[in-house]
Amino acid sequence: MAARRVRTLIVDDSAFIRTIVRNALSQHPQIDVVGMASDGVEALQMIAKLRPDVVTLDVEMPRLHGLGVLDRVAGKVPVAFVMVSTLTQKGARITFEALRRGAFDFVAKPDRAGIAAMPEFRTELHAKVLAAAQNKGRVRKFLGGDAPTAAPTLPPNKARGWLVAIGISCGGPQTLTQMLPAFPSDFVPILVTQHMPAGFTTSFARHLDECCAMSVREAQDGDQIRQGTILIAPGSHHMGLRRCGVDLRVKLDDGAKVSGHRPSADYMFSAVARVCGPRSVGVIMTGMGSDGAQGISEISKAGGRTVAQDEETSLVFGMPKVAIEGGCVDQIVPLPKLPMAIARVLAGAGRPAATRA
Repeated sequence: MAARRVRTLIVDDSAFIRTIVRNALSQHPQIDVVGMASDGVEALQMIAKLRPDVVTLDVEMPRLHGLGVLDRVAGKVPVAFVMVSTLTQKGARITFEALRRGAFDFVAKPDRAGIAAMPEFRTELHAKVLAAAQNKGRVRKFLGGDAPTAAPTLPPNKARGWLVAIGISCGGPQTLTQMLPAFPSDFVPILVTQHMPAGFTTSFARHLDECCAMSVREAQDGDQIRQGTILIAPGSHHMGLRRCGVDLRVKLDDGAKVSGHRPSADYMFSAVARVCGPRSVGVIMTGMGSDGAQGISEISKAGGRTVAQDEETSLVFGMPKVAIEGGCVDQIVPLPKLPMAIARVLAGAGRPAATRA
């Protein structure tokens, strides 16, 4: 039987953006645009009437803004939200608040000057709307302080000389916000490649820094990689590393996309394999596509340890699935147990053959 089509509602106070989004969505054979609303009040009425699977939602609108719509609907009605966000610092801050309140993911809003990037916008929008439809009604349980899946805080860390690298994409902001606060302030350095537009990673790092015991910041070229620090790859650059004497330092690269992305998890994992080898842990988590599978296999071949998030707790089981199928993953672990699994590797718990925690 043919796959069920995804009923989608477009909400934006700009007629230009509504047209752009409608034209983009209408080009996918599995997506039906069932309506368009110009503000939050109209959106609530149309959600109740049309019962869409997915709503693409603007943030700043008259009468009722996007956060107000989420407060009234997310987790209460079986519908998923994809935010369409402006590429500004204010837009980034509000977008992360929207994710905290139950939005599935976001795409960067195109403007009249960015029409040349429309194919990329269309591809990303299609993928995230389809992924959101598969997860409608599910995202809310990963949020909130009383969630039963919250990762427990780890005891003080004693490991030295190790590096943890995390590759993550769709569903990553919610997932990392839940997982990273579990690591103590003295934990080994963590590098994170999260697929995210340039301009958003700075705000994302600040958002994580507010809730983590470790220091979190967007990586800059030449940054020393230190104990107790989490570095987020900037949205405009790949993140690699190099040795300077006894120090490890960040090496950023604004070259061509790798595995369809910049920043790329494959790029980061490959660099970690070359420079750190057996003293590294590669972690691949929720996300669409296959970025990271090749690079994490290089970490495994170099003697490092590899961990993948399991299917049940991944909002999108794409990147981990490809890596697992490649046969290079040591452990398959649910999100709440990931921090402890990483800590046990550092404590010398061995290298089990593809086990499920």
